[in-house]
Amino acid sequence: MNEILTSLDAGVAHIRFNRSDKANALNASMWQGLRQAMQWLDETPAARVGILSAAGTHFSAGIDLQMLGELRSDTADPCAGRSGEKLRRSILDIQDTVTAIERCRKPVIAAIHGACIGGGIDIVTACDMRYCSASAGFSVKEIDVGLVADVGTLQRLPRLIGEGKARELAYTGARLPGSEAERIGLVNRCYETNEDLTAGVEEVARLIAAKSPLSIRGTKEMITYVRDHSVSDGLNYVATWNAAMLFSEDLDEALLSFRESRGAVFRD
Repeated sequence: MNEILTSLDAGVAHIRFNRSDKANALNASMWQGLRQAMQWLDETPAARVGILSAAGTHFSAGIDLQMLGELRSDTADPCAGRSGEKLRRSILDIQDTVTAIERCRKPVIAAIHGACIGGGIDIVTACDMRYCSASAGFSVKEIDVGLVADVGTLQRLPRLIGEGKARELAYTGARLPGSEAERIGLVNRCYETNEDLTAGVEEVARLIAAKSPLSIRGTKEMITYVRDHSVSDGLNYVATWNAAMLFSEDLDEALLSFRESRGAVFRD
């Protein structure tokens, strides 16, 4: 886990890529470490929201190309069918390391600076919110190495920025600057400097951490659920959720704090 650092302060969990000498290129241990970090965030009661960021000059240069060679050798088999089955299972496992971000009950905020390429986009599109600095540049680079992006970009990016723009980026591998990423809705906001990005994301995270943890978890689940279901399905699900979780300690505390004109204090 030295390649992914974690820390916790006042309800805000920091998850940081720490392979800056390789531009945070994602090797096998980092993919697995990402899933472990999301499990830690999910299972730690005191962690209410996570910030995913990176050390060094770039957020991530994408998949470490050496890993592709390792995949080829690890899945080799005299039978082409069995080799293909092994590779499919490996791809599904890598996909799951990214889906772990959505599976985590706590919100995950991506703070992006420098290059965010290939696998980096797979990861940030699975986050709840994305913020970047003006130094950020986004590229669906798989097309330039003869690959079909297979870890989530092609499934999640069109829902964020629209199919036409997603196709343009995926077909061309063109670089999307941070300011343009804000304009088309890939990021919530583009900050002028990396320092402003860090401060701004921290402020958003602390605001979320002060809210009802139970309500935040339910809200994330409802928004994620309705993305792949009808409005009526979503309404039915939220009715079931609130039938079980509406009358909680958090609701009592929120109402009491309102009457007493003070800030609410919720337990983990």
